[in-house]
Amino acid sequence: MLEQVSGVEVPPELRAAGYRLRPQREEDHDFLERLYCSVRDVEIAPLDWPDEAKRAFLADQFRLQTAHYQKHYWDAEFLILEQNGEPVGRLYVFRGPHDLRVVDISLLPQIRGGGVGSALLKAVQAEAKAAGKTASIHVEMFNPAQNLYRRLGFKQVREDGPYWLMEWQS
Repeated sequence: MLEQVSGVEVPPELRAAGYRLRPQREEDHDFLERLYCSVRDVEIAPLDWPDEAKRAFLADQFRLQTAHYQKHYWDAEFLILEQNGEPVGRLYVFRGPHDLRVVDISLLPQIRGGGVGSALLKAVQAEAKAAGKTASIHVEMFNPAQNLYRRLGFKQVREDGPYWLMEWQS
């Protein structure tokens, strides 16, 4: 039996490597802020700001993103990806009537590029296909992750400010 959290099945190859998904908890806050900073560090590294200012900026951006997700996706599933009991990423999925929206997928730097993100997105696609829905994700226009999404069959369907809405159909 595959481990399942409300529809997203952890692929067998990830389970074999010690990965599992679990619901996000309040005590995940520090990890989530650290994860957010690890994703955004590259963007702000070139700025000529003191390290304290960079940290404060990212902490504020994390707070704003969290508030946005809670307001607009309050009924989404907020999942933490663990490997051998340690948090290494997050997967937020909103299940609409016709679409599964990947609100966020983020992995710690040491996990990126190893196929984990692809496997999770394929699991979302499998759930969408089984439900007769599309899967979608917003991505910043200059985010290199869009290459992964394209490889998995997501296509740009709309531009929303600095973001593209990318959609996958079975």
